[in-house]
Amino acid sequence: MQKLIFATNNTHKAEEIRSVLEGQFTIITLKEAGIDMDIPEPFDTLEENARQKATTVYNLTGISCFGEDTGLETNALDGEPGVKSARYAGEERDFTANIEKLLDRLKDKTDRTARFRTVISLLLDGVEYQFEGICEGSITTRPRGGKGFGYDPVFIPNNAGHTFAEMSLPEKNQYSHRGKAMEQLMQFLIKK
Repeated sequence: MQKLIFATNNTHKAEEIRSVLEGQFTIITLKEAGIDMDIPEPFDTLEENARQKATTVYNLTGISCFGEDTGLETNALDGEPGVKSARYAGEERDFTANIEKLLDRLKDKTDRTARFRTVISLLLDGVEYQFEGICEGSITTRPRGGKGFGYDPVFIPNNAGHTFAEMSLPEKNQYSHRGKAMEQLMQFLIKK
C-alpha cells in the first residue's frame, strides 16, 4: 500500500482524509512521520499555502506527500474569511472567536451564501499536482451541533438540512469540500 505524508498536525483533517481514502493508501501525519513543526501559511492563496506545505515536507523527507489549505468564503463579505479562515479573529486559531466574528460581520446581511474550498497540492516523486474541492452552502445565524471542527457548526451545505457539526463523518463526506478534493486525489493516484 502506498504511503503518503499528509503535511498537517490537525488530527480532525487526518481523520476525515483517512475516512475518504478507505484504506487505499497509508496516510501518516507530520507527527507520525517524526516531523515536529508547524508549517507556515504565509501566502494570499490556498494554492500557494498548500504548495508550501507539500514542498516543505518533500524537501525534508524525499517522500511523496500532500498539503492542503481550506478556506470558508462568504459572498456578502467579499470572500472573507477565505485564506485567513483559521486566523480570522487572530493568530491564536481560536475557532469559537472566529465563528463569533463571522456571525457578527454577517448579522445585518441578508445574503448568507458561502462555500468551503479546499486545495490539495500533491508532490509525487517531486512533481506537483493540484486538486480542488468546493462545497456550496450557507451560514446559520447561530452555531448548531457538536461534531466536526472549525466553522462546521455554522455551515449548512446546499441540499442538507443541518450543519456539518450535526452530521456523522460519513454523511459529512458526502458533501465535503475536502472529501471532493480527496476523491480527485485518490482517482489520480489509482490511475498512476
